[in-house]
Amino acid sequence: MCGITGLYAFNEAGRFNLINLQRTIDKLSHRGPDAQGSYFDDRVGLGHRRLSVIDPSDEANQPMFDEKKKYLIVFNGEIYNFRELKTILENRFGVMFRTRCDTEVLLYAYIHLKEKCLDLFNGFFAFAIYDIKEKELFLARDRLGIKPLYYYQDEDKFLFASEMRSIIGFGIERSINFTSLMLFLQLNYIPAPYAMLNHVHKLQPGHFIRIKGGNVEIMKYYNQPNAGITESHSKIDARNRIRELLEESVRYRMVSDVPLGVFLSGGIDSSIITAIASRYKEDLNTFSIGYPSETYFDETRYADMVAQHFMTNHHTFSLSRNDLLDHVQDILDHIDEPFGDSSAIPVYILSKYTRKHVTVALSGDGADEVFSGYNKHLAFMRSRERSLQNGLIRGLNPLWGMLPQSRNNPVFNAFRQMNRYARGLERPGGERYWMWASLMDAQGAEKMILAENAASIDQEELCRFKGEIISGIADKFDMNEILSADIRLVLPNDMLHKVDLMSMAFGLEVRVPFLDHRLVEAAMGLPAEYKINRKQQKIILRELLADYIPGKLAQRPKHGFEVPLLSWFRKELKNTIRQDLLSPDFVREQGIFDPGAVSRLTSKLFSSDPGDSHAHIWALIVFQSWWKKYFI
Repeated sequence: MCGITGLYAFNEAGRFNLINLQRTIDKLSHRGPDAQGSYFDDRVGLGHRRLSVIDPSDEANQPMFDEKKKYLIVFNGEIYNFRELKTILENRFGVMFRTRCDTEVLLYAYIHLKEKCLDLFNGFFAFAIYDIKEKELFLARDRLGIKPLYYYQDEDKFLFASEMRSIIGFGIERSINFTSLMLFLQLNYIPAPYAMLNHVHKLQPGHFIRIKGGNVEIMKYYNQPNAGITESHSKIDARNRIRELLEESVRYRMVSDVPLGVFLSGGIDSSIITAIASRYKEDLNTFSIGYPSETYFDETRYADMVAQHFMTNHHTFSLSRNDLLDHVQDILDHIDEPFGDSSAIPVYILSKYTRKHVTVALSGDGADEVFSGYNKHLAFMRSRERSLQNGLIRGLNPLWGMLPQSRNNPVFNAFRQMNRYARGLERPGGERYWMWASLMDAQGAEKMILAENAASIDQEELCRFKGEIISGIADKFDMNEILSADIRLVLPNDMLHKVDLMSMAFGLEVRVPFLDHRLVEAAMGLPAEYKINRKQQKIILRELLADYIPGKLAQRPKHGFEVPLLSWFRKELKNTIRQDLLSPDFVREQGIFDPGAVSRLTSKLFSSDPGDSHAHIWALIVFQSWWKKYFI
């Protein structure tokens, strides 16, 4: 796992930017603390920061050349099946390898197979390979978007990097993309291919870029799994197939020349990963964070039970409310593009403490999107029914919006959930999905932005993007259609982005066995009823877990890790909101948001009916902190 950055100049003005390459490499030092390297010629500059995981020798440092010095590579990620590919390349093409690392295997696979090599890789990656003779640069991102890749293009140059901070380090002109801001206000994150700055983009999952001369070509090489005709499997056969693929996935992801552990929350997903990993490694390190002051959200007792069952070397990091709050400013300082999912806070803290013990951690991320693990999936299941309950909820729709709504009160939270559910029932399948994927509707988001800025929002582009996400969801949808949309939207842009950004802040490599592409494809070929019914989620994983551990652990309810934003905003961060980041004077001078809309939102936050205002306020705080860092 590493950080990469680089430049391809189209003309002399573009070449001038090569002087900034070292600065952009330095901005990725947290991603790769073990080594750095760079390459220049008259057109291209490539930079690399290395986190040594496979073959930590100096010979495996990057940029890495082939034997004839015709090609070189900078690479972020891991190719788990590199040993098998190495044998193929040796036998078929006579390649003689100098290192034990996957980087060299990737490089020679591209040399001999060009973009077709992407079909062979099992892993997660973002890389750039430069053909020195042909002056051609090739970049690619993994199938599901586990690793990030930003790029920037103007008439003089093409830039790329693992994080936006490195792109900014080239000295680009910075201006807000209000179409992206609109999406951010709706979703609390910015989906690929969008980015918050004009001319900056994220390469979409399963795509590559080829650059030669002034020509930049972007192509898709992988179609992410869609809901289609499901394969015919008995329940037992399906479970056996998923177990087989998952055990192989975990085994692949345990290849490491540095210390390795597992994130263990005590939930279904991480417990399965721990169960399998403990077969391959004695004294397996497992890591949890707990929140003792909030017993409903604290899962450490379950994690302890799983750890004891598999005799792991378990580490629990117990956090107080103040521990969480103490990390808020550090997280805001680290965010290089607005990202409003507050669950990044516990991921950041877990990564910080885990990195003190290991360099690589396995995680259960991805299982919820692939096997239907979110509470919203139950809501989708129930919303399809022609039931008396749904009819009553829909009939009372005007009432729900008038009742007080707050996450801090069980009764008011039920009103909030009912209001959101009732409004969703009024929409067809695709529109219902978009509404429940959003925290703010389009009308509300647009009102947050000053009218003169909102005029530059590309509404046609927003409609096109939304249409692409929801196009596969029929009015009488199958749940696999919902999961397919989650894999395209939520998984790469929210969940995986969060884990990459927060873990790599400390040079911690997080591997995700549930997102082996073969496993995802197999899971998407299973009937939806193997995953969810109106009462239970992740059915097949629960049954699989019962094969490894006692049933009482396999059947427990799902919990999240709630961050007490509302309480913070009303107490410890009150002055930050009212006198600094969201103060009327600052908002007015800044000239991005509508001061009246921001004031109404903050007033709602401090009212007896806050609704979801705390989530919107957090997104604004993240944006304002980012804006002050890069625009003042």
